[in-house]
Amino acid sequence: MLRDAPAFSGFSVDDVGRAREFYAETLGVDVGEENGMLTLALATGGRVLVYPKDDHTPATFTVLNFPVPDIEAAVDGLTARGVRFERYEGTDLETDERGIFRGGGPLIAWFTDPAGNVLSVLQQD
Repeated sequence: MLRDAPAFSGFSVDDVGRAREFYAETLGVDVGEENGMLTLALATGGRVLVYPKDDHTPATFTVLNFPVPDIEAAVDGLTARGVRFERYEGTDLETDERGIFRGGGPLIAWFTDPAGNVLSVLQQD
């Protein structure tokens, strides 16, 4: 029934203006705004709805992944733009000093948006 529906994902934030600035200026994502909500236009052609929620609680899981060809360069570039990468010391997801998880699977580094939602960059060849 929904196989051909143009589905999209979404998540909430507590401040749409700060989110717009972060996604557009810091991350360089194409961002549209309509009816007080944002639409992130992804390079894959997909879209993500970012909507305001007064009692927003940050997602404790990764809501958006950005595949990159070189995670070291992505981490360096985002760090230079003020992004702080999460450090999961003493856990199964322990990261190195730069915030990169090298414990199996793709190299991945997690960070949060201004609303506290978890995002990542992960290396894909």
